[in-house]
Amino acid sequence: MLRENNCGAAELSAMNKSLLHSEILTGWVFNTQRYSLHDGVGIRTVVFLKGCPLRCEWCSNPESQSGKPEIAVDVRKCLGGTICGLCESQCQTAALSYTPTGEICLDRHLCSNCLTCTTHCPTQALHGFGEPMTVRQVLDIVESDSIFYRRSGGGLTLSGGEPLMQGMFALALLQEAKRRHIGTLLETCGDGHWSDLCQIANYTDAIYFDVKSMNDVQHRRFTRRGNHRILNNLLQLRQAFPHLPIHVRTPLIPRFNANWHDIQAIIDFILPLSQVSYEILPYHRLGRDKYRLLGRDYLPAEQLLCDEVGADIIQQAKTRCGERYGAPMA
Repeated sequence: MLRENNCGAAELSAMNKSLLHSEILTGWVFNTQRYSLHDGVGIRTVVFLKGCPLRCEWCSNPESQSGKPEIAVDVRKCLGGTICGLCESQCQTAALSYTPTGEICLDRHLCSNCLTCTTHCPTQALHGFGEPMTVRQVLDIVESDSIFYRRSGGGLTLSGGEPLMQGMFALALLQEAKRRHIGTLLETCGDGHWSDLCQIANYTDAIYFDVKSMNDVQHRRFTRRGNHRILNNLLQLRQAFPHLPIHVRTPLIPRFNANWHDIQAIIDFILPLSQVSYEILPYHRLGRDKYRLLGRDYLPAEQLLCDEVGADIIQQAKTRCGERYGAPMA
């Protein structure tokens, strides 16, 4: 079901004509995850788009942050220059070389991220994060599991990165999903243009909206962006779409928001909003190895969150929110 509001019917109609049946509109996708059970109701296919305005220190998908393709380097898989050397011979910017011990080395300042080297690497020691895909290509993959969506109430989940960074492409994907009678859900950090979010909301059945902190100073320190636009977008979203289910999520992060004072402030902000549920995402370090592949430091390093502390905060949140705690089940 499509939603109507004051976002501009004429503009939506024009975009329908230009985007809905487009086979040339492309966007950057870094992963397509089928049979997901944790990103919305039912069995879902999650499409991860490149690009994010935030730089969260704990980000589990660092390959999503840049809007451009990136090369991952896994020296443990490299055969070395003596045995192989295929990638170095293909590099047009002299960004690839070998160490005295034979390990591949990528100078990311010289690299153009053309990904040519990745197509010649026989062991995938070099592989790319991100590929251009058309709306049709993405939806053909998503639609291949439509039988599971019908039986479970699932569908397409658009995630990232931040889908609002590719607003036109994200809108076209959701429009095409609706045309194919596929359920839709948007996962967002909320840091995007309201005009994009407003148009996209017309074509999504629910939105998972991250609120990480009410403290703007802390938010800037740990994500390099303020939270004013995020919070304003949430309020506008609720006002413009009063019946659209919104599920707010907060990742629990040591030194950042892993205390009841910060979590309570978020809950106090969202409880006055109707049809808004809430959930805390437990702390994890599952994306740690990706930083090594991208040649970056993993800032949380060995930081841990005591299980008892996390469990206590979650229990307090459940008590405070009551029936509005937890991801929607239907």
